[in-house]
Amino acid sequence: MRRSDFEYSLPAELIAQAPLAERSASRLLQLDGAKGRFTDHRFIELPELLRPGDLLVFNDTRVLPARLAARRASGGRVELLLERPLPSQRALVQMRASNPLRAGEELGSAGGSVRLLARHADLWEVELPQSAVDFFERCGEVPLPPYITRSPCARDKERYQSLLARVPGAVAAPTASLHFDAALLATLEARGILRATVTLHVGAGTFQPLRSESLDDHVMHAEWYAIPEATVAAIHRARAAGARVIAVGTTVARTLEAAGAQGLSACSGDTTLFIRPGFPFRVIDGLVTNFHLPGSTLLMLVAAFAGLEPVLAAYRHAVEQRYRFFSYGDAMLIWPA
Repeated sequence: MRRSDFEYSLPAELIAQAPLAERSASRLLQLDGAKGRFTDHRFIELPELLRPGDLLVFNDTRVLPARLAARRASGGRVELLLERPLPSQRALVQMRASNPLRAGEELGSAGGSVRLLARHADLWEVELPQSAVDFFERCGEVPLPPYITRSPCARDKERYQSLLARVPGAVAAPTASLHFDAALLATLEARGILRATVTLHVGAGTFQPLRSESLDDHVMHAEWYAIPEATVAAIHRARAAGARVIAVGTTVARTLEAAGAQGLSACSGDTTLFIRPGFPFRVIDGLVTNFHLPGSTLLMLVAAFAGLEPVLAAYRHAVEQRYRFFSYGDAMLIWPA
């Protein structure tokens, strides 16, 4: 398949620029990939669309304020975007500057000097005044996605973060979980719908478009993940009881399927798994996710799960019905083809 197979027309005004007043006030489009049918709902109706005993698996990564302004000795402006914390006060970052950067340079920032150590493909390894997590927590700002055209505000620090966020390390939110507020989580629990967590630190590469038309030529960026023993046990119990395992977000789907390919067990490491049509899903039975960019690897994952034509038909319906798209937008509940 080719990247152009995953394109669709989206009016710019449907790209959500800010969150709704209430997390669970979003709309929810349910898609049955096997039947090619979709129905319109509110996100707060999710408990009624699930069954007691179903297991929702969330990503508990916490978004860091990963964007930082700096200056070169010449006065030129540089923007850093954290990609991954490293040991010993180092980090991998994306850098944006008007002129080429050089190893050995020192940049000035509000948090102190940032030294450029070496370039690794599209990323720079840098040395910071303190650990990357502490440094960016102290000095950085919320890294809103590139399709949100306004500047970050104080509200984003709370709303671009899941209520279940626990492990710092992401530079982008696992946005499917942003729809869950305390009241909805309590309703799900009261209905007997179970909950477990994995960790996948979402990298800035999640927003990078495919650079080639052929999917075979694309190499996925690496992201670190961990699956605890308690989550593996919860999945096995759900399976034994005939219940469904539902990934809350593409990051959870990627984590579980990366581990499932090796036989599901507690584990951690990097994944470069590229899920596209033809992929054999082994772990998840359902998916809660937001709407994704045209031609993106995330849309390809969704199409792999529910079928390309059903997904594109559902997206056309969402556009016609004026759903809100992307990180602060509405959601889908998807059952497989």
